[in-house]
Amino acid sequence: MPGLLKRFTWVRSNPSVAKRSSEPRGVATLLAETIRHIQCREPVSSASVSNTLRGLKLRQGVTGANRTLGSAQAGYMRRGSSTHGSLPNWRYTTQVRCLRQAKMHASTHIVVHYHELWLKLGNRPFFLHQLRRAMRRALEGIAVARITQPGDRYLIELENPAELETALRRLQQVFGISHLAVARPVDWSHKTFGQVTAGDDVVPQICETAWNEIRTESFSTFAVRAKRSDKRFPHDSMFLEREVGGVLFDKLEAAGRAAKVDLKNPELTCRIEVTRGPILIYARRIAGPGGLPTNTAGRLTCLLSGGFDSAVAAYKMMKRGAHLSFVHFWGGGAEPGESSIHVARRLVEKLVPWQATAKLYLVPFEPLQRQIVADADESFRTLLYRRLMLRIAERLALRERSKGLVTGDSLGQVASQTLGNLQSVGSIARLPLYRPLIGDDKLEIQDLATKIGTHEISAERFHDCCTILQPKSPALFATTGQLDHAEAQCDSPALVEHGLQSVSLERFRYRQGTVERAVARRRPTPQHLSKG
Repeated sequence: MPGLLKRFTWVRSNPSVAKRSSEPRGVATLLAETIRHIQCREPVSSASVSNTLRGLKLRQGVTGANRTLGSAQAGYMRRGSSTHGSLPNWRYTTQVRCLRQAKMHASTHIVVHYHELWLKLGNRPFFLHQLRRAMRRALEGIAVARITQPGDRYLIELENPAELETALRRLQQVFGISHLAVARPVDWSHKTFGQVTAGDDVVPQICETAWNEIRTESFSTFAVRAKRSDKRFPHDSMFLEREVGGVLFDKLEAAGRAAKVDLKNPELTCRIEVTRGPILIYARRIAGPGGLPTNTAGRLTCLLSGGFDSAVAAYKMMKRGAHLSFVHFWGGGAEPGESSIHVARRLVEKLVPWQATAKLYLVPFEPLQRQIVADADESFRTLLYRRLMLRIAERLALRERSKGLVTGDSLGQVASQTLGNLQSVGSIARLPLYRPLIGDDKLEIQDLATKIGTHEISAERFHDCCTILQPKSPALFATTGQLDHAEAQCDSPALVEHGLQSVSLERFRYRQGTVERAVARRRPTPQHLSKG
């Protein structure tokens, strides 16, 4: 195993296992061959040596190891190797240490905390695994030394500190993360030859590291909060908070800074986390998006209009772990300002980093609208448009094996979104309809759109297919029977098949911090879609 240093510690066997028949003569051969190869500086390739010795890197000046093996060789030679009964009962243990650990202090450590995943009990490993995959995917192209899980957190070690800001920016788009921070590690191990006061040596180092963490920060009040998840640490959390807080207060006074302790509402909180790995110290936390890791709830298909509502609705469902595909109905020309295709593409590009991949189905809708205008009652036009969109999107959703449809409906926002119209339009859907914005007003939706970066895109000028051929006085309280009768006059099944024949598909992928778009080589045909 290249890049690894194997340290062998030889310990005497327990007398209770000395009589085991599994103590072979090969143990003596293993010891003798190891000593000979170390003394002669020969490559470790003998078949008599265990495979665990291959790749051993011999270094000059390892006096401790030479003394240990020298005494072992002397004892072995005095006892001889011809009689099995005269052999000492030796066994060996190996500890494989990665050479990257020598560079631990030169690397950058990011602490990732999650909150809601703790409610999953027996299913928690599944959600944590998906969160780890999402973080790995978000950090593609960044040199990550390793990702570990010391206790109830993830610890990401970056090899290049210059990539820290990029890593933090990408991790802020990973659902499931409650908050994250850049921490300073302090090495500590409970293996200190049984001394009870083993933690006393590390407390001054913790105080010094905490001072280095907060000395450049600007604040007037502070507090120290410690969490000891590794109970082998000899001091409790109250002791650490008291000791570190006292040292920080003294150093602040010595530096002429009039900072006070405020345990209820401090401007800055220095946090200390004693884990089974290193002790982590940090002062600034960065809020994460929260929610559940992507692709933990199943697949959904979202009707993407190009406005504010549908993009925000998609974001809220992705935050709950759903993986979304998108269907966009467009009309008009193909140039910016004449069609909504460019807006739909930019919205998907803005949303796809949250779930890594996405599909966008583009359906030309204006020819279908003109057919409805020619055959149906004017007051029912908009409701029939929406019914036809649901039928086509449902067929595409069944092809994607989606568990439901997502829309950006908000109760009472427009005439088609009254309770009666929502019920009569949605009555034809076989899949569940999810409306995450049903109780939100326009200002709340726009505020969230600004937060996720879709507001400026949705505010652009484009040709919305829902606004063309719009009736002057749309129906507010249409019944299911009235819409069924109006649809019968339009030959709705033929319109659905016509719409499916003109569908085009585009695929989006978030990779190494950029979004890639590819047009499918084959256009989906009705033969590849589930029958309605």
